[in-house]
Amino acid sequence: MEIQAFSQLFPLFNTASPETIAWLLSIATTKEYKKDEEILAADDWGRAVYLIVSGWIKLQYVYPDKTVTQAILGKGDFFGEMAILDEFPERLAVVALSPVNLFSISAQRFLQALSKDSKLQQRLLQLTLKRLRQFNIYWQLRHYSPAARLAKTLVSIAESYGQQEDKGTVILNIPETDLADITELDVDEISKIIDNLQSNGWIEIDPSNQTLCLTNLKQLIYLAGKV
Repeated sequence: MEIQAFSQLFPLFNTASPETIAWLLSIATTKEYKKDEEILAADDWGRAVYLIVSGWIKLQYVYPDKTVTQAILGKGDFFGEMAILDEFPERLAVVALSPVNLFSISAQRFLQALSKDSKLQQRLLQLTLKRLRQFNIYWQLRHYSPAARLAKTLVSIAESYGQQEDKGTVILNIPETDLADITELDVDEISKIIDNLQSNGWIEIDPSNQTLCLTNLKQLIYLAGKV
C-alpha cells in the first residue's frame, strides 16, 4: 500500500510524517479472518495494534456467563492501542462480522512510532477522545425511545464507516442480536423497528450482499434526535 493511500484510509495517520508511515508499512503484517472468526480473545490484548483494512468487526464484553456486543467497528478504524498504553487487562473479545483484512503492528513498534512522531501522538489522543464521546452516546441511548435508540445507532455507524452510493449510505446489515446488545433492546423490538423503517422507505436491506442502506438519512437523523 502506498503512503498516501494508507494515510487516507486510516485517519489515525493522516497527520503522521511520511517517514513514520513508510516505516510502519515496512514492519506491519497482514492478517485475514473469515466471518464469525475470533480475531482477539479477552486475554490476548496488549501485544499489537490492529488496523482494519476492510470488513467489519464487533467488540464483545466477556462476562463469566455470556458475551455482550459493545461496539461495531469498520474499515479505517483501529483497536488494541489502549491495552498497550495503560496495560490494563481488557475483557473484550473481537469477532469478525464479515471477511476482515487487518494490518497488525506490534506493541513495541507502535510505541516507537509514537515516541518519534508528536503529531501521531496528538492524533491518537484526538481519536481516543472521540471514541470516548461515542461510547458516551451509546450509554445515553437508554434515555431514548426504542426507535430513536436504533436510529441513533445506525446513523452513528453510517457516519463513521458508511459508503456513499446513489441510493444512500451503505453499511453492513448488522445482526439484530448485536444491535439489541448495543441499544439494550430485545431482539423482537429490533426486528419490529427494522420492519417499520423498511416500510417507511428509510432503509433497504440487501440479504444477498449482507448490506443495509440508509436511504433517508435525513429522517433517520430526525428520529435519532427524539428522546
